[in-house]
Amino acid sequence: MRRMLAALTTAAFVVALGAPAFAKVETVKGQIVDQTCYLKEKAANPGKDPIAGEDRACAEECAKKGAPMALVTADGTVYLITGDLAANMNAKIVPHVLHTVEITGDVASKDGKRTINGSSLKMISK
Repeated sequence: MRRMLAALTTAAFVVALGAPAFAKVETVKGQIVDQTCYLKEKAANPGKDPIAGEDRACAEECAKKGAPMALVTADGTVYLITGDLAANMNAKIVPHVLHTVEITGDVASKDGKRTINGSSLKMISK
């Protein structure tokens, strides 16, 4: 029983360490939004552009407080921004809220939710 438990624990550990290897580096273009506000706006007004309902000042304040920020592509795909870009209460993201940017980083998907572990950000337009 102990050997089986030890083997299962070891296998789980190896799989957990290998998970980041399945992410692939991509450059994704989109607008940076407050994820919570964006998803609420999208649910409340189906068929309408949720970004149009975003308030820049509110989104910036939420970003400064460390709220989850997301990158929304032209086709509506939402990527939660993680990693270096989201560090220090979104310090590198705040100046780009609601701007169109390109983020390069490891892209992963789990349970239908996508993340981008951003390593660099390039401003496209305000």
